[in-house]
Amino acid sequence: MFGIHDLTLFIVSGLLLNIMPGPDSLLIMARSATQGWRAGVAASLGIGAGTMVHVLAAALGLSALLATSATAFTVVKWVGAAYIVWCGIGMLRAKLKGAGDDATVPAPAPLPLGRIFVQGFLTNVLNPKVALFFLAFVPQFIDADAPNKPLAFIILGCIFNFNGMLWCNGLALFTAFASAKLKVKPRVALWLNRVTGGLFLALGARLALADRH
Repeated sequence: MFGIHDLTLFIVSGLLLNIMPGPDSLLIMARSATQGWRAGVAASLGIGAGTMVHVLAAALGLSALLATSATAFTVVKWVGAAYIVWCGIGMLRAKLKGAGDDATVPAPAPLPLGRIFVQGFLTNVLNPKVALFFLAFVPQFIDADAPNKPLAFIILGCIFNFNGMLWCNGLALFTAFASAKLKVKPRVALWLNRVTGGLFLALGARLALADRH
C-alpha cells in the first residue's frame, strides 16, 4: 500500500533506533528526574515536533540540500552544536533555589514547560544528522515505482515519529517514577542536572566535529 514494503521490519528497526541514547533521551531524563513527568513529556513533545519538521523537509526534498551542500550542512551543524552546548552550560550553571517562604529547603529552580518544549524542539530540529538519517533510512522501505513517493515518505515518517513518541513518553514516565520512588534529594537532582549538562557539552562538541558521512 502506497508503495511501502517491509513495514514490520521498518517498525522494529525504528523502535530500536529510537532506543539508542542521544541528546533527546538525555534531555527527557534530566527534565523528568528534576521536574517530574510533565516536564519530561513537554521535552518529548518538542522532540516529536522537531522530528516532524525533518520528516516533512525530507519528503519535500529540502533535506537533500544538507546532503549535497557542504556549506548548508556546516551552517546547520554549527548552529545545532552551539545550541546543544548552550543548553549544557545552562544545566551546569543550575543552582539551588529556596522552596517555601523561609527558603530553608533547597530545590532546583524549575523551567517553564513551554521553554522545555522549545528545548526539545530545537535540540532535535537543529541536528543535521537527523535529517540525513531520514534521507538514508526511510527510502529503503519505499518501492522504486511507488505512485507517490513523498506521501509514502510522510506516512513512514509519521509511523517512525509515533513509535518514537511512545518510547520518549515512556522514558519520561519511567524516569519520573523512578526518581519519585528513590526520593531523589534536591542536591542530587541538581548534580544530575549538571552531569547531563556535561554530557550535552560533549555531544555538542561531537556534533561540531561531525561530517556528512
